[in-house]
This record gives sequence, C-alpha cells and structure tokens, in this order.
Amino acid sequence: MIKKDNILISKFIGNTPLRRCDALSTRYHTNIFIKEEFHNPGMSAKDRPALFMIKDAIAKNKIKPGGIFVEASSGNTGLGITLIAKKLGYCAKIFVSQSCSQEKIDLLTKAGAYIEICENSNGLHDFNSTQFRAQSFASDHPNAYFTNQYYNSQNIRAHYKTTGPEIWEQTEGNITHFIAGIGTGGTISGTGRFLKEQHSKIKVWGVEPRGSILSHFLQHRTLPDQTVAFDQIEGIGRNFIPGSFDAAYIDHIFQVDYQETKHIANEYYTQTGFTAGFSSAAVLASLERYRDRIPLTKTDIVVLFFPDHGSRYMSKLYNERVHHPSPLQTSDHFNF
Repeated sequence: MIKKDNILISKFIGNTPLRRCDALSTRYHTNIFIKEEFHNPGMSAKDRPALFMIKDAIAKNKIKPGGIFVEASSGNTGLGITLIAKKLGYCAKIFVSQSCSQEKIDLLTKAGAYIEICENSNGLHDFNSTQFRAQSFASDHPNAYFTNQYYNSQNIRAHYKTTGPEIWEQTEGNITHFIAGIGTGGTISGTGRFLKEQHSKIKVWGVEPRGSILSHFLQHRTLPDQTVAFDQIEGIGRNFIPGSFDAAYIDHIFQVDYQETKHIANEYYTQTGFTAGFSSAAVLASLERYRDRIPLTKTDIVVLFFPDHGSRYMSKLYNERVHHPSPLQTSDHFNF
C-alpha cells in the first residue's frame, strides 16, 4: 500500500505551470515568467523536498511504519511533510517559530500536524530555536525522524531533479535569468545547479531580507563579524549558513526590506488581482529596487520563482482592503 501511495503522491507533486506575466513584462521591458508552485497539493514548492526527504528516510529504514516525521519549518515544508506522512501512514510534529503566520498554523492543524511554537529559527546553536528543539525531540523519542531540511541533501536534490528540468523544458532552453528567495537554500542551489549545467551563462539571482547574512557569505565566503536581526519576510533570510545552501551556483543575492515587500505585494494585487506570497513579493521587490542595476533586455527570458500563495499571509502582508477569498481554495489541494 505504501509503495502504491508513494507513486500516487509523486504523480501529483511538481510539473507546475510556468506563466508569462504581461504586467511585469511590460513594466520591466522584458519577458517575465512565473513558476507557480502553489499548484502543488500543499500549495507550495516545499512539497518537492518534503517528498524526497520522506522517501529517502523510508528507503533507508531510518523510520518504521507509524513513526513520527519531525521538522523545523516556517510552515510550508511542515505542511508538505504532514500531508505526505499522513498519506503514507506516519505522523508529523512540526516546530514553527513565533513569527509563523496564523494562516499557516491553521493549515498545519487542519492537516493533522502536532505543532510546537518556538522563540526563533536561529539554527542548531540556539537552544530556543525550531531546529534545536526539533532535533532534541527526534533524539528523545523512539521511531521519530528529523528530516532537517536545512542540512538534508535531498532538499537540493529535489529541485535539481524536478524544478530545474521543468523550467528548462518549459522555456525550451531559452531561460536567461532565474530569481528566487533564499531560506534553506535548497531551491536556488538545486535549480541553479541544473540550469547552469545546461548553460553556464544563465544568471541565478537570490533574494533575502535586509540584515540576512547570505549575500555577505556569497561575496566573501566568510560570516560577517556582527549579525543583526533581519527583516521578518517569512520563509527567507538566515543568520547562519544552511548546509543546503550552495553558493557555487548563485551569481548574486539582492536584499530587500519588509516595507517595500509589503508595498509591492499590494501594488501587484491592485494591478493584477493576484495575491503573491511573502517571498514571492520579495522577489518582486528586488526587481523594483534594483531595476536600474539589473541589465535586462527585450529578448531575455526571466523566471521568477513563486513558492507559495498570498492566502497564507493575508493577516501579515496585505492591506485590510483585500477581503476577497483566495483564487485558490486550499482545501481543494489537500487531496492527492
């Protein structure tokens, strides 16, 4: 039964649409396409690494039937793990930080996850972090497995094997730029590696919040002497270097702040009627802030990575005037 369900789940994850955005293409005088990851069953790109990490753990007998998959997550990976684990006969316990949106917590609860809210997500060195608490729980409980997306090679592999090839095929090999927010680093590292293996001149650009340290690391290959609290753009930004972040395939990382991200999200909604997710809006903010420094031509093919949907951030990101229901009904995506 598990093998049959595994095949069924794999069929529904990935192969998401790539849509040309006329509004953005006109605004920036180029060809801009959006990789719409919210068409996955859990409505996010994190379904991809969740599937790969779970399949790898089961195949290597790291967990027995009926066990508990454990993850530290801003919500999306946790939801993907919860949905897949439940389908395969496992449980899930997800450690989220107190900055996690209420919408995501509600979705995790609805999906059947056991949730624990932690002070921060500052990495394994911080006793109050989601990562440390998740690792401790898995160590203290029999038949519990910490998928550990920040250091699990399957995170990168999922995007190298699926996201990259999809984009390459959907653009017929004509992509010139790939832009994505960076959280764990798995998306941009795996996708970037695949794309650059196809054509080394493809530009791979990351986006992070102001105060995050990944752009400093990319430029200097060292940690900054001092760290500051980075802007709370949910899902991206780090004050440590995740093991799933591979700087070798990234050309540049842009920084944006919370206010400009919120502003561009609402502006984009006004113009298109689409509510972008938090890190998707950050990608839009990077285009706007650095438009004079980004040399785009009329023939370029620019792919923006939209990992999830704005329905998960209505209370945190959008102005109160946005009251309409989400164009995607999450409940419709809960069944594989």
